[in-house]
Amino acid sequence: MDTLYLGVKTLHIIFIASWFAGLFYLPRILVNLAMVAPDSHAERERLLLMARKLQRFATLLMVVALASGLWLWLGYSVWRGPGNGWLHAKLALVVAVIGFHHVNARLLRQFEHAANRRSHVWFRVYNEVSVLLFAAIVTLVVFKPF
Repeated sequence: MDTLYLGVKTLHIIFIASWFAGLFYLPRILVNLAMVAPDSHAERERLLLMARKLQRFATLLMVVALASGLWLWLGYSVWRGPGNGWLHAKLALVVAVIGFHHVNARLLRQFEHAANRRSHVWFRVYNEVSVLLFAAIVTLVVFKPF
């Protein structure tokens, strides 16, 4: 195998895992924000600061993860050949993950503007979306079912 290919693939896996760490944790911060008492300004500001920093960092991780994935896809023609239906399904899920990332940013902006109307229970359920997306993507990559 080409050393550059393996290096890019390694970089891609590292940044995907790191990006998902942010996608796992930011909704958890949103759960905590939804539970903050209205008169607890210091706690709210601390959680908002944490969430903002994590969202910015996760965005940088996303950019590198997507760039390295695009490099693999276009530069090494990993999409060509028979039996690559799993890759198309994976790419559809990647689009969903990007959407989830942007929904996180929108939800954070709602908290920043004191416009959140969802309960902590809703955020607890929402928190599981990233886990389901991650599990589906890993399953497709490992098993390549079609």
